[in-house]
Amino acid sequence: MRTIDKLIDPKIKLAAVLVKRAPTLTLDFDARRKSRLAATLDNGEEVALVLPRGTVLRDGDVLVAQDGTLVRVIAAAEAVLMVTARDRLTLTRAAYHLGNRHTPVEVGAEYLKLEYDPVLADMLKRIGALVEQVTLPFQPESGAYGGGHKHGHDETFAEDYALAQQVYGEHHGHDHGHGHDHSHDHSDCDASCDHDHGHDHDHSKHAHR
Repeated sequence: MRTIDKLIDPKIKLAAVLVKRAPTLTLDFDARRKSRLAATLDNGEEVALVLPRGTVLRDGDVLVAQDGTLVRVIAAAEAVLMVTARDRLTLTRAAYHLGNRHTPVEVGAEYLKLEYDPVLADMLKRIGALVEQVTLPFQPESGAYGGGHKHGHDETFAEDYALAQQVYGEHHGHDHGHGHDHSHDHSDCDASCDHDHGHDHDHSKHAHR
């Protein structure tokens, strides 16, 4: 099995004929952010990607196998949400709320694009955005992974994203005020109630008895 272990710096200009002749590797976004991957080239050849940790592949990137073979990356079409709005303020609000959830987002002049997620789709509609499920290549902003606290955009971001989605899913649709119901109103408690965890400040009263 051929091993692919290098990514050519996009700033390096390769001969167009070499890039055009290179076999292609079509991957969706989830696969493109993994630095270790068993994959199949579009010509049917099985390969192993062993790239530096933190590598995220983009459409048009050129890889190099250990034997010197070039491979061109193609971003696969996948299920995504296309977000637009009737005004710039609503689209800006949509971007703000997605950023708060550490969601990978592709930013266009008049749209936002993100991986399909029915919970996020509902949230975006509630703030007035127009949301359509489509099938298109997805290339999010490179700085939108884990709020910048992850050095690298591989499996570690997937963990962050899954956690953010889980937390949001648990709270979505519920009264967010329920987290404040634990104000310890003890009017219904009698002497049997055990609340010694919240009364360290009462020790001064007993010191004068």
